[in-house]
Amino acid sequence: MTYYRYLGNSGFKVGEITYGNWITHASQVENDIAIKTVHAALELGITSFDTADTYANTGAESVLGQALAGQRRESLEIFTKVYWPIGPKGPNDTGLSRKHIVEAMNGSLKRLRVDYVDLYQAHRYDYETPLEETMQAFADLVRQGKALYIGVSEWTAEQLRAGHALASDLGFQLISNQPQYSALWRIIEAEVVPASRELGISQIVWSPLAQGVLTGKYLPGRPVPAGSRAADERAGVRPRIEDFMSEDILTAVQKLRPIAEDAGLTVAQLSLAWVLHNDNVASTIVGASRPEQLAETVKASGTRLDDAQVEAIDAALLPVAFTDPELAKELTPMTRRG
Repeated sequence: MTYYRYLGNSGFKVGEITYGNWITHASQVENDIAIKTVHAALELGITSFDTADTYANTGAESVLGQALAGQRRESLEIFTKVYWPIGPKGPNDTGLSRKHIVEAMNGSLKRLRVDYVDLYQAHRYDYETPLEETMQAFADLVRQGKALYIGVSEWTAEQLRAGHALASDLGFQLISNQPQYSALWRIIEAEVVPASRELGISQIVWSPLAQGVLTGKYLPGRPVPAGSRAADERAGVRPRIEDFMSEDILTAVQKLRPIAEDAGLTVAQLSLAWVLHNDNVASTIVGASRPEQLAETVKASGTRLDDAQVEAIDAALLPVAFTDPELAKELTPMTRRG
């Protein structure tokens, strides 16, 4: 069973667990397995799905569209994103210009086989396009019914304030931000979360398990398991998985085992429950390369940690966690990569 939360200051509810298909669909996983995994998610009660046009250069959206074909559209919450280069990656195939946003939306709708998306997100902030142009394009998509809600990803507190103000002037809401967030990567806590609470914006977080490190499967002083993400050179952007693979961090993560056992949870479920303990987090995105992986993951939804459990997790991990909000500047390019 999946529990639901309101997204930002809106009446729109999303699942606490969102299925995401970054680096899996049309990439690491064969299409038939990817489709079976989406169907397994649906059977487990997951109805929120996150993708982006840039994933596998539009391929991931196509696989998700195929997997969701025939489902009742009104019972799904479908999110996608725009910004990174797609297609032949020409001069207008990237960024948040009006031209690219409109054309990208039309392409996403075709690939996803839907008439609208529930949430359309700016995948990064575009320093090369006036913010007024970007927000006007989003406002038009909302009025056309192609996007029901608008969100962003990895925007700073300052950028959220500016975007929110323009959205309000244009008659629509900016209701979500999609940052990386986990008990080991906490850079949004100092500035982004307080600003978001003030503005009525929720977080839909990605990599809540710190690229798998917070499952506890990587042991200090031991080789990485074959087939794991740490063994895959293709996986990971900054922060790369290598950033979480120090002896200090791996040793600290092992301190979660007794806390998880006392709570009747796996280390992964405990780590997901920690993320969802933050009341500014509406949903956490999880991926899967096989259907059976989701059965345990979804059990984190509805799990509520008490203050003592959260304090124990923080005592174990906060000394080795990344907390500097300045690290956010490394996540958004100052110029488009196209």
